[in-house]
Order: sequence, then structure tokens, then C-alpha cells
Amino acid sequence: MAGKLHSAPPFRAEHMGSLLRPDDLLEVREKIRDTGISEEEAGLLAVETKAVKDVVQLQRDLGLKAVSSGEYNRTRFWGLMWDEFEGTIRLQDADASMFRLYHPDVVSLIEKDRKVMPGDSVIAGSKLSWNPEHSLSNLHELKLVQQSLPESEWSNIKLTMITPAWFHMRYKEGKAYTPEAYANDAEYFKGVAEVYQAELDALYKAGLRNVQFDDPGMAYFCSKDFRQGWADDKDNTGSVDDLFDAYVQLYNDCLAKIPADMHTGIHLCRGNFIGGRHFSEGSYDIIAKKLFENLNVNTFYLEYDTERAGGFEPLQFLPKDKNVVVGVISTKLRELEDKEAMKERIYKAADFVASGSGETREEALKRVCVSPQCGFSTHESGYPLSLDDEKKKLSLVRQIADEIWGEA
Repeated sequence: MAGKLHSAPPFRAEHMGSLLRPDDLLEVREKIRDTGISEEEAGLLAVETKAVKDVVQLQRDLGLKAVSSGEYNRTRFWGLMWDEFEGTIRLQDADASMFRLYHPDVVSLIEKDRKVMPGDSVIAGSKLSWNPEHSLSNLHELKLVQQSLPESEWSNIKLTMITPAWFHMRYKEGKAYTPEAYANDAEYFKGVAEVYQAELDALYKAGLRNVQFDDPGMAYFCSKDFRQGWADDKDNTGSVDDLFDAYVQLYNDCLAKIPADMHTGIHLCRGNFIGGRHFSEGSYDIIAKKLFENLNVNTFYLEYDTERAGGFEPLQFLPKDKNVVVGVISTKLRELEDKEAMKERIYKAADFVASGSGETREEALKRVCVSPQCGFSTHESGYPLSLDDEKKKLSLVRQIADEIWGEA
């Protein structure tokens, strides 16, 4: 729970979790999809294990401490966790009437025949529950990273997890679950909180101490288009800000039982889809005060690589017991940013943190870190950067951190 300032994690030099996949991993997954052979027959585990070991070493060689799996065990950034919850139904070719057609993700999926092909989208067909025999993907991912690190560094491992509202926000009101499963959103959110509590408890017992929630939806609340779409949707009850408040409470309920030594953060993702496409524009101003003050996480990972996120002014609302990781390095553009210009941006961000809390710049910098704005590979493939580009970007993050703070 937020309330105690964590400084390690987050680390001065951070990244958002996903890294470019190696070709052999992509090839074995393609073989499984194309031929229908099993993961065992294709030798996926051996390839995954080696790939994770290599990417862990890459991060260590670059001096990055918040080590992740690169999300190599996933084909999409949200992974398989929701599919593993009991009670879910996987959708395909769903009717468009189920969805908020102004939701940025849905907009990209709508087909001409008014069907939506959501791929990995699910709803609750019955009461959600957590089963240790089925909820294995996050534990598998964590264990692969642990195998690649000395035990003394296990507490630094960062596991990314999809927002608990991921499969709620895209659906029309009442459509994220069947009437047989839940009577209303309040009941549904209670069920979601319970399975997230169970997942976090299992991961904590397995050694995880650092979790980052990836949440495009919270950034959508900054979007004028989404907010107008909500206002125009006659099927909605309450306001878009009521929904925002409900999601904050959902997070807090999910995190209500975690131990004090588990660091939690939220990445407000604005989209890094195939080809560098993004989904969300709009300043943090409209949500910043409530987000920073009411959401019980330790750290906010914010994207600031382009003007579409607005200025640093909202950082004045960051409470003294919370951190911000400022994502000023682009994972969409191959061009390497100017180091001195990026350092100046970090100082400017710290000045706004300081102005809101009555601190000096030096004091505020204790709660500021630097990172790329998003992961390097939200999905498996299709990104403009090469491995060499990725290394240069991460090295730049490390250099900036060293020159500003001179510490982890």
C-alpha cells in the first residue's frame, strides 16, 4: 500500500517491461500457430528459458536493476492471466453492440460488418474464481527470471500485470459479464478484486516484490474524444468521472491485502501498437489530482515522449509519499534523444513536483526517475527499432540517471 516512500524500487533508471523478442522465439511461436503442433513438441519451453536468460543478462549488462522477462512469455502485453481465471468466456467475432465503439482499442478492431474481432478479449460468464492449478502463467514468468538471477536480486524483479479494468472499459454497461454471473458492476468489481488479491498473494509467496500495472484505460480518461463518446452514449449511467472513481476504488480493493514490502506502480500507457501507433492523447491535468492522491500505489509511470501528454504541471499534485517515473525516451522512433535535453526535462518535471510539495528541486528529485515512455514490444513483433536501437535507448536512460542522481 502507498504510505511509505519506496526508492528501490522504483529505480532511477527504469523501463516498462517489454523488450524486443529474439527471432528464434518468434519462429517457434509461429510454427506452433501454423502447424498446430504442441508447445512441447515445438520445444517452446527451452527456447523461452534461454531467451529470458539472455534478456535478463542484457538488462544487467546495461546496469538496469528492475529486471523483467521482457514479456517474452506473452504474445500480447496483457498475457494470459485473465484467460486463466475461472468463469471467463473468450470472445471472437462479437457483435459490435456489446462494445463502446468510441473506446480507442475497439475503434481499431471494428470490422465493416459491425462485428468486432477482439482476439484475446473475455467476459465473465459465471462468477470469477482463482484456481492455483490454472493461474500459472505469471508464476512461470517469474520463475524463469528468478532462475536467471542470484537470489539476492530477486526482490528487484518487476512483473507487469494488466489493469483489473482491462476487460470492463471496452464493453457497454453491463456487458463485461453475463446476467447469470453478476447483477451489476459493483458485484463484478468485487469478484475481480478477489481474483487479483489471490493472484498477487501467490506471486508474493513465490518471491515477487515489484509489480507494475499496465493501464491504457486510465490514460483514455485524458482523451477528449473518449470523454465525449461517453457523454454521448445514452446507455451509460453516471458520469465518466464516476467510472474513473470506480476504477480507482477497484485498484485499491485489489491491493488491499498486499504486504507492506510489495512495491506497486501503474503505467498509464498511451499505446505503442504495431508500427508505432498510439491510442490516447490529452494532458494528465484532468485526472492528476484524484489519480495521484486517491490511487494506492507507490509509483506512477507516465509517458512524456511527445506533446500529446501535455506538460509537467500535473506533477505538482504528486503526494510526498509517492514516486513518478518520467517516460521521456521514445520506443517508437529510432532517433536517439539528446541526453542534455532529456536531463533538462527531468529537472523541469522535478521542479513541478517541488512546487506542489514545498520542496527544493534536490528533495523532489528523490521521488523522480527516468524511463522510456512505453515498452519496446507491446505485441510480439512489428516494431521499428532494432536490438541495437533498443540498447542505445536503454543505455541513454542509464546515463541520464547516473548523471542526475549518481545512484541506482
